[in-house]
Amino acid sequence: MKVVICGAGQVGFHIARYLAGENNDVTVVDQSPELIGKINDQLDVQAFVGHASHPDVLERAGAGDADMLIAVTFTDEVNMIACQVAHSLFNVPTKIARIRQQNYLDPTWANLFARDQLPIDVIISPEIEVARAIARRIRVPGAFDMIPMAEDRVRVIGVRCTEDCPVIHTPLRQLTSLFPDLNITVTAILRDETMQIPSADDQMLPGDEVYFVAETGHVARAMAVFGHEEKETRRLIIVGGGNIGTTLADDIANSEDGYTAKIIELDKRRARKVAEILPTTTIIQGNALDHEILEEAGIRNADAIVAVTDHDESNVLCSLLSKRYGVERAVTLINKTNYGPLITALGVDVVVSPREITASTILQHVRRGRIRSVHSLRDGYAEIIEAEALETSSLVGQPLKDARLPNGVIVGAVVRGDKVIIPRPDTAVEAKDRVILLADAKTVKKVEKMFAVRLEYF
Repeated sequence: MKVVICGAGQVGFHIARYLAGENNDVTVVDQSPELIGKINDQLDVQAFVGHASHPDVLERAGAGDADMLIAVTFTDEVNMIACQVAHSLFNVPTKIARIRQQNYLDPTWANLFARDQLPIDVIISPEIEVARAIARRIRVPGAFDMIPMAEDRVRVIGVRCTEDCPVIHTPLRQLTSLFPDLNITVTAILRDETMQIPSADDQMLPGDEVYFVAETGHVARAMAVFGHEEKETRRLIIVGGGNIGTTLADDIANSEDGYTAKIIELDKRRARKVAEILPTTTIIQGNALDHEILEEAGIRNADAIVAVTDHDESNVLCSLLSKRYGVERAVTLINKTNYGPLITALGVDVVVSPREITASTILQHVRRGRIRSVHSLRDGYAEIIEAEALETSSLVGQPLKDARLPNGVIVGAVVRGDKVIIPRPDTAVEAKDRVILLADAKTVKKVEKMFAVRLEYF
């Protein structure tokens, strides 16, 4: 597949690294010599300095025979024009654009992106995607990640193991006998910043971060087995009234789950604007690091603090300060990925990376055929994949123990109609089943072949 990526920032770099690792033909364009230099130094792709929406630049990048253009520059208008030029002059089949300005996404102007107007096949809004990701995490107390699959019949949960976790130091093969009603599959263990796909003889240790797959209705029971019986997060304080904070607060205001939220916004003009957008939400103008402002927001009665300003350091400090007030849960937005391990060690419960979420969303649209959903984990180390089994799949008609799954692949669940099956060695996949699995980055190509999926772009 030949891909042109417009924008060499964090998202563009991550996408380029991922696609290059799968031996795709990738070209990156950006106006910043520093960002292009970084890509040329670290990745096996073509990269050069240029204005991403100029026809001559796109021609040099190979748009004439490209299969896909991904526009993730820092400017919405450049992204939109790059897609228009790619369509009108080079007939690029698939065009993906990151658009951050919410005015463009107002349903009133939906026709703007019609194929005969501004032809963008997939629009990615980082703010909306991040707000949704935070909302998912909030709804599962104790989890640092939650990914819904198969129309939310199945959930992939990320959870930390503490010394009090009942299942630590227990071989995974014994979980079923010890907890007969525990219907889960442990798919990955992150230990010392290294992710591994466990075998039946592996054990979970204190400090491990674990991903498991469970039927949605059984998640609460599974969380209890992992020692997480935290109370539901109902009262939130959101620090930062930008697009992420506003979108999250709007989602909460329109939900029927009993959640409430207050927003603290430093900028007076922005605070007024948010108050107009969310007339039923309490908006407090001030610095969230100010004790008086936190007290005014009701920090002592809050269940969670969600820090989503544009400044990583402010988000971290605000989260830690709120924990000192007794707030049970802190959700912190971090753009600098090297902060992650340090922050969780300090006591922050959930770290949210806009780059990883945006990149994961884009990567879902790279794959085609019978692969329905893809979620990238841990900076592209592994993927959670939902795929439909075809008659020709090597999985169909035989027990999983005989299926010869590639190394680095583990099946987490099988969805057959409305029924969710947590697989055992003698489970057999049938045609049209939806299979939820985890695969490390090196085996994704083998997974596609295993499901007899022919990707439109490969």
